[in-house]
Formats: sequence, C-alpha cells, structure tokens
Amino acid sequence: MRADARRNADALTDAAKAVFASDGVDAPAKLIADRAGVGVGTLYRRFPQRSDLVVAVFQRAVESTAAAADELAAAHAPDEALARWLQRFTEFVATKRGLAAALHSGDPAFAALPEYFVGRLGGALGGLLDAAAEAGTIRPDVDAQQLLHAVADLCHGAASIEQSQMLVGLLVDGLRYRATV
Repeated sequence: MRADARRNADALTDAAKAVFASDGVDAPAKLIADRAGVGVGTLYRRFPQRSDLVVAVFQRAVESTAAAADELAAAHAPDEALARWLQRFTEFVATKRGLAAALHSGDPAFAALPEYFVGRLGGALGGLLDAAAEAGTIRPDVDAQQLLHAVADLCHGAASIEQSQMLVGLLVDGLRYRATV
C-alpha cells in the first residue's frame, strides 16, 4: 500500500474507533471521514462496506491488546504483568460495547471474528497465565478462555470502566489467593 493510502487507512481507522465509541457503529460515514480529514469517497474506496471498517477497528484493537502481553511480561513480574494486562483487556471490553452488538448481529462479514478474538487474546493471556503459575504467584488451575469470558462478563455487568477495573482487580486477587508462594 502506498504511504498516503496507508496514512488515510490509519486515519480512518482511528477516526472510526473514536466515532464508534461516542456515536455507535451506525454513525454517519461523513462524520468518520471528516474526523479523519479525508473525503467520504476515500472512506468508501478503502472500506467499501461498513462491516469492513468495523472489522478493521476491531482487529486493530485486538492486535494492540495482544501485543501488550509481551510488553508487560518484559517489564513486570509475571503476576503483575497478568494483572496489568487484564486491566488493559478490561478497557478493551468496556470500550467495545457498541462493536460487540455489531459482531453478534449475524452478519456473515463478522463470522470469523469471535474465533480470531479468542485465538489472539486467549493466546496472549495464556502466556501470561503460564508464566505467573510457573512463578507460583497465581493459582495454576486457570484457563485463559474461561478467564477472558469471566472478565468480559464482569465488564458487561458494570456501570463504568472504573467499576469494571475494580471488579477485575478483585478477580486478580482471587487468582493470587491459592498460589504456592
């Protein structure tokens, strides 16, 4: 992709992320294009269907969240890296409520995303869980996929990101409760 086309795609994806968060995934295309500083034609050339843009925003967020696992693991003790990543995942879930409805709408354009989500984020979380369990700082009987779902459930029931983070903090304390250290 040409450099200017890449910049436009990035600007559109960033703008869509912000607009989706404030106005929902059905926000007008012109609002997204204006925020990105491009014309509506540029938006439709890069993302011909609304679903293409939704997928791009979702995948970028998943990749960023997954990549954070390695960064946190390199900078912190295993249980702290896990706790920090779960807080980041909490933010991901809390800010993607509008996208979740679109993803579960039955639109075939989104059919592969749940497996992608669980594969990428479950893999990232699994590495953090394994390291913390091996270090003896969390209980060893935790499944990554189950923990992803537990955190998502806590977030969906919470009234705010702050409440979600507090609840996930309690969950992390529970993971540490029966650790071997």
